[in-house]
Amino acid sequence: MTALRWRFVWQVARKELLSTVRDRRALLSGILLPLLLIPVFTVGFPALLGRAFSGQGQERQRVGVLGAFPESLRERLTAGRTDSAGRHEQGVVLVPVTDPQAAVRNGTADAVLVFPPNLPARAGEPNATVKLYAKVGNLKAESGVISKLNAALDDYNTRLVSEGLSERGIPVSFLTPLRVQTLDASRPQEAASGQLAFLVPMFLLQFILAGGMATAIDSTAGEKERGTLEVLLVSPIRRPEVVVGKLLATCSTALLSAACGLLGLLLSGPVSRLLVQDSGGVASGLGGRLSVTPASVLVLIVMALSAALLLSALLIAVSIFARSYKEAQTYVTPISLLIVFPAIGLQFADFIGHGAGLYTLPVVNAMVVILDVVKGKLTLPFAALAVAVNLLVTALLLLLAIRSFGREGVIFRN
Repeated sequence: MTALRWRFVWQVARKELLSTVRDRRALLSGILLPLLLIPVFTVGFPALLGRAFSGQGQERQRVGVLGAFPESLRERLTAGRTDSAGRHEQGVVLVPVTDPQAAVRNGTADAVLVFPPNLPARAGEPNATVKLYAKVGNLKAESGVISKLNAALDDYNTRLVSEGLSERGIPVSFLTPLRVQTLDASRPQEAASGQLAFLVPMFLLQFILAGGMATAIDSTAGEKERGTLEVLLVSPIRRPEVVVGKLLATCSTALLSAACGLLGLLLSGPVSRLLVQDSGGVASGLGGRLSVTPASVLVLIVMALSAALLLSALLIAVSIFARSYKEAQTYVTPISLLIVFPAIGLQFADFIGHGAGLYTLPVVNAMVVILDVVKGKLTLPFAALAVAVNLLVTALLLLLAIRSFGREGVIFRN
């Protein structure tokens, strides 16, 4: 292929960038959304869930009761308790019911306790079963009333056993000769990233795709619809130079969105230190304290560049076949599924494992590398393999786009 004349390539790229800049809505969405959404989902969402879960402890749920039970258990249920962190958990409000299932289903009670007639009052008496009716699987119920009732019944059991052992002169520690202390051995970044870390690579690649989509469609199907593409192709600029120029413009807008996404990722660390307390609660378990080292930022930039080139080439290669801007949108929208489906799978990355083969899958490898960076377990050879694969696929897609631009049946489809 004849050497590219970069002066013409930059002219084409400049023209497409100017066209994109004039569309302020696309520009603002490519800048503001990445800056706002990543901190919101990595910091705000865990903080919101943490407050929602902790709020269940301060709410006095209505619990239906059926059958007789000791006054000491009633006091424990209604008084609440103080947890190991010194936070007081409110008790529940007890109300009589006749139909446990109906009471829970119609909202009369958040849960119902059904006590058997032979409820033991001392350790050593025949065992009995207390039935707990609640909406099992309901996140609010599980973190609220079900947790409270289980804790109260466990405390009641423990008190009966303690009293029985004391009567026999046996210390309570007799029942627990061995204690287990679980210590977190994960990397600091991996522990801080939490369970929502898989959202970070999904958002970064979605921003890359969204940032380049408007430019790619407008510079291909949009120009075809306006009738300006033919004028460009009959100019002294060669077809490969036109394609490479459009690729550079598309990649530039995609990288702008990626850069804003990376900035949002970096901002999530300081923001989380202001909003999310290190209480070991739900918020810290879900994530919200993401941080990366300068070396990791460099890897993220290189990985984002390779992903932006690949997605930009794919967008141009696909969009050129459309007759209009609207038709091109229908063609490129399914490309987002290439990001969403692997992102769902990244939730189970610990089960899948990280073999070299995973880094040879275009687009997927970028998400895996970004997740590795977020969790602090980056392997440079695998990252280099992912970049090389993305650049190779970019070259193939670029050749396909150049070939399509040289076919009159494609250019003049409208």
